[in-house]
Amino acid sequence: MMEAFIAVLLGFGFGFVLERAGFGSGCKLTAQFRLTDWSVFKVMFTAIVFAAVGMYVFDLLGWMEAAAMYVPIPYMWAIALGGALIGAGFAVGGYCPGTAAVGLVTGRLDALVFFVGILIGTYVFAAFFPQFDLLTTAGEFTQGDRLPEALGLPEWLVLVAMVGAAIGVYFLGGWFERRARAAGQV
Repeated sequence: MMEAFIAVLLGFGFGFVLERAGFGSGCKLTAQFRLTDWSVFKVMFTAIVFAAVGMYVFDLLGWMEAAAMYVPIPYMWAIALGGALIGAGFAVGGYCPGTAAVGLVTGRLDALVFFVGILIGTYVFAAFFPQFDLLTTAGEFTQGDRLPEALGLPEWLVLVAMVGAAIGVYFLGGWFERRARAAGQV
């Protein structure tokens, strides 16, 4: 019972942060696809890098065992197709599931329409899941559970590359945002 309470509390906290950052607006997400506002990408990529580096440090300190973390088998073709479909939905609808929930709670009608679409799509996918089995297991990747193992590189080197990529994204995103403002697209 306590775990469920903590999960709900964290969900409300996450939603609050998303709304305060302006991510409850469909315009914010679609601006990302127009390369005029990189804030969503910057926030999410920062969270990924922060979590990866944090897990590595916690593992080094003995506070957690990274090798004991469950990593599901990646199916590369299924991931690519699913990512393309979800990305298209984000670009057209202006929301992802989390931001749609935030938009819904804050009273945005477009978020309601998007959220209903998520529910219908989920139901249809679940109803026809057996027919999609071949597609959902396409491209099984067995080179190792984690990226460093798959690449054959030390974990610290992959993390340094991720931090470097995050810094590059900040500069590149800032350049695109300045360019869009100068052109009057924002």
